[in-house]
Amino acid sequence: MKKLSLLMMAAFISVAAMAQNDPKPAAKGVTYGTGTENKDVVTVAVMEEQVQKSGSFNGKITGKVTEVCQEKGCWMKVEKSNGETVMVKFKDYGFFMPKNIVGQTVVLEGEAKVKEVSVKQQKHYAGDAGKTKEEIKQIKDAKKEVQFVASGVLVL
Repeated sequence: MKKLSLLMMAAFISVAAMAQNDPKPAAKGVTYGTGTENKDVVTVAVMEEQVQKSGSFNGKITGKVTEVCQEKGCWMKVEKSNGETVMVKFKDYGFFMPKNIVGQTVVLEGEAKVKEVSVKQQKHYAGDAGKTKEEIKQIKDAKKEVQFVASGVLVL
């Protein structure tokens, strides 16, 4: 029985270790999550307009990646036309982005909604992004923002 328990534990650790491999580097045509295609895509601005009107958006958007979580690649930001960004998370924490995806144009498939982001969460994101302690200290208010939850990503 003791051997069986040890064998089961070793198998579990092996599977867990393999599941945490770094994502493949970003290059044209590489997909993450369920993947997606470059068809029926709208701009970030069109997506935001629909979220403001109806409360949500389901579909595909395209944009340039400006920032990615430096810890695990568990979130990224996509540029809006006014220079601001949209936070992108990944459905069910099911996949991560490589750190070399910054500067790449992507197609994201998923859902967007307006979310309130607490001070604590904003500080967490700032730390993940490598911001200085001084920059993090300046975060003092919760904010509402459009967030996109991607089920699939395609690098263009």
